[in-house]
Amino acid sequence: MIDACSLDSKRLLTLQEALDNIKANISAITDTEILSLQNALGRVLAADIYSPINLPFDRNAAMDGYAYASADSNPEQDFTLTLAGTSWAGKPFTGQLQPGQCIRIFTGAVVPPEADSVIMQEHVTAAGQNIQFPVNSKPLQNIRKAGEDIQQAELLCKVGRKLSTYDIGLLAAAGVAEVKVLRQVKIAFFSTGDELTSLGQPLVSGKIYDSNRYTLGGLLTDPAYRAIDLGVIPDDPQQLEQQFTKSAQSYDVIISTGGASVGDADYVKDILARCDNVNFWKLAIKPGKPMAFGNINGCHFFGLPGNPVAVVVTFRQLVAPALRELSGTNEVKKLRLKATATSPLKKSPGRQEFLRGICSQNDNGELLVTSAGGQGSHILSSMSRSNCFIVLPAECSGIQAGDIVTIEPYELFL
Repeated sequence: MIDACSLDSKRLLTLQEALDNIKANISAITDTEILSLQNALGRVLAADIYSPINLPFDRNAAMDGYAYASADSNPEQDFTLTLAGTSWAGKPFTGQLQPGQCIRIFTGAVVPPEADSVIMQEHVTAAGQNIQFPVNSKPLQNIRKAGEDIQQAELLCKVGRKLSTYDIGLLAAAGVAEVKVLRQVKIAFFSTGDELTSLGQPLVSGKIYDSNRYTLGGLLTDPAYRAIDLGVIPDDPQQLEQQFTKSAQSYDVIISTGGASVGDADYVKDILARCDNVNFWKLAIKPGKPMAFGNINGCHFFGLPGNPVAVVVTFRQLVAPALRELSGTNEVKKLRLKATATSPLKKSPGRQEFLRGICSQNDNGELLVTSAGGQGSHILSSMSRSNCFIVLPAECSGIQAGDIVTIEPYELFL
């Protein structure tokens, strides 16, 4: 697509071309650190982790009942065994089970080596030390084998894994107390613009409150990142350039909002070019066309648009994948689903569009989606109401009610 708003005829990059450019210019950090397991949630593994033990560690009972040897059973009639003791969870039976004997056993307790079966306590009749087993008692049941879940030396979590709550539980069960992880990605972010007013200050005509830094602060809340809010930088090219070069010395990534368009006070692209390199500028997406990506002395720079919804779109579509790449996280394929549009959606051919939608599910399990409201890139209310993007391809010329569209749920692909 040619940019109709520019005097030159340079073709706008597609989203995929921009993603390919970013991927070609970003490599994962390599610095590592050792963390205790309780501090490792959300961090990215720098080494494979193998289990030091079998899991379960012992053969154990799957339920409360009685453990016995199947050689002592008779499937054609009831039979009686003598109670020899008890195996508790954490306190195994210490004797040796003799022929004709059984033990009381509780869920998770160690099954003695002579036993190969556990019967549920509700199925037997106890009379003192005599335990009567019913006809058709099924042998070889209700025992968890040692290593049934994980074998000793089996791979638990692979390098590049972003540790989830469930990974932490698995590693703890295997006795892993510390993990080697990649260090956090260091990120500086700020807004630009003379029109921005800080929260808590009175608003005067011509000014707006700065919402972008609060949005970015939320989007950057991730244990794999250490994000620092540098506030608001005025539309002063000298101050902006100083901030860029200073931040590049201490951070892996700089993210700015505003100043990336073509107005007289939009300095980001020119400053980036003077400092080092502009990889691309302006994309064939809506909202989010005026976005810059480049480098400043080895620090990656993302100049996002000033309109708040465009900030969200460009962050989710471009910055988030870049940060995952930089953090060493294994590649995550974006979840896209099909849904039926319940209302018409306006669009002109040319740019790929990301509309704010509200997805729901009907009684038949089918996904439905409707517009969340106004789609202007300045309208945050529909952003707040929405739970997905409706992704319309560049060539699309509009959607009718009943058409099938592609959606991206927010919480599942960031």
